[in-house]
Amino acid sequence: MESSTVTPHDRAEELRGIRREAESGSLRATEAQHAKGKLTARERIELLLDAGSFKEVEQLRRHRATGFGLEAKKPYTDGVITGWGTVEGRTVFVYAHDFRIFGGALGEAHATKIHKIMDMAISAGAPLVSLNDGAGARIQEGVSALAGYGGIFQRNTRASGVIPQISVMLGPCAGGAAYSPALTDFVFMVRETSQMFITGPDVVKAVTGEEITQNGLGGADVHAETSGVAHFAYDDEETCIAEVRYLIGMLPSNNRENPPTAPSDDPADRRGDVLLDLVPADGNRPYDMHQVIEELVDDGDYLEIHERWARNIICALARMDGQVVGIVANQPQSLAGVLDIEASEKAARFVQMCDAFNIPIITLLDVPGFLPGVDQEHGGIIRHGAKLLYAYCNATVPRISLILRKAYGGAYIVMDSQSIGADLTYAWPTNEIAVMGAEGAANVVFRRQIAESDQPDVTREQLVKEYKAELMHPYYAAERGLVDDVIDPADTRSTLIAGLAMLRVKHADLPARKHGNPPT
Repeated sequence: MESSTVTPHDRAEELRGIRREAESGSLRATEAQHAKGKLTARERIELLLDAGSFKEVEQLRRHRATGFGLEAKKPYTDGVITGWGTVEGRTVFVYAHDFRIFGGALGEAHATKIHKIMDMAISAGAPLVSLNDGAGARIQEGVSALAGYGGIFQRNTRASGVIPQISVMLGPCAGGAAYSPALTDFVFMVRETSQMFITGPDVVKAVTGEEITQNGLGGADVHAETSGVAHFAYDDEETCIAEVRYLIGMLPSNNRENPPTAPSDDPADRRGDVLLDLVPADGNRPYDMHQVIEELVDDGDYLEIHERWARNIICALARMDGQVVGIVANQPQSLAGVLDIEASEKAARFVQMCDAFNIPIITLLDVPGFLPGVDQEHGGIIRHGAKLLYAYCNATVPRISLILRKAYGGAYIVMDSQSIGADLTYAWPTNEIAVMGAEGAANVVFRRQIAESDQPDVTREQLVKEYKAELMHPYYAAERGLVDDVIDPADTRSTLIAGLAMLRVKHADLPARKHGNPPT
């Protein structure tokens, strides 16, 4: 068409055709994606964001690389869709790898688009969601692709604690690409279709001789249960993305805002008489801490983080009187609720996240101590346990701790005791706070009397009772000001909500410093 005869209508129609090409992609590639049980990048974005809210950025971007046939294949978007939209009316930025184009592999133009949307999210102070489904670096572009990953990692780090970052793994993620999700706040995975690993099964076999499948090496269940890399794992993409939306609704847009409130019909002063029956007075009898949490929070509704990893501690987001809270709780049903290496790491990261995003922390204690054993000591339980201690000591958000039953030794101190800065500390009448259990303490303190007794078992039993009566009665800590009050379990919900309301305007400053040097 001669340029002199081209009209604005012609140009507008040309643009519409280009956009149709960019948005539809290859029909064959789309069918192949669906055949794997996977949605396309645009279908995923539609599920994530409110209908009609997505505004795409750099849709017409194309790579400039040459060689290896790249100059003949220059599709629009360059294999990644970037932009912003809303989730329940709140702005959210997103980028989604399009596996139909270059297998979602990252090249220079592809990386630049991601860098731009990350910078926009940081500047706007809004959450960033990455929908990952890519084959790693685009080998044909060489080191330029690797440099693109460096730019992503740098921005992940700069955004850490500033805006929520959520990684949704919807396909393969291998090599250096896996480090970006590891730098973000939350990682979601889908069973069977998503995998994460640094070196794949072929490399593992070549180096170690071990044979393993991709899912066996880095599938959703492996990372949700064994490695702790994934916070959530689901059976299908639709459920996974719906849960991402739910999580966003519990988080503030950035570190300068409070989490969004939600109206609740659950009375703040609702009594929890059932709690008197849920928790046995006998410290050796297990119970399910999930039931306690359900009774305390609004409508029994909460979102557990890392549900299947380090099950001896529970980390969850919930609402109390409409306000978002973070809950850290020992789980007596798993390893008797002891703290070990994995539980310490899990809780420490959760406490740091809550503190970064202005989420008050409620800690529910029923902890017999740290897990003893050669493996734990050689694995660095001291170093890893110190992570949790550091996280609590460094947190400036409102902090309330409640001792339900036993709280022994260093684990009691680490689990947000008054001595490390908890704003309010409460205990139930069933509480036992001590250096160690009465039996162990009696064996140490009264070792000579027991050894010299004609009836050592009878003497031990008598001395255990005396030790309990003297040092482990429920009011010992309250008499010494180590807890603020001993409360009726049925009043726990109203007591916690009243404390949170008082602490809502809490302001605390840390000493001026570039940054701390936490244990790693």
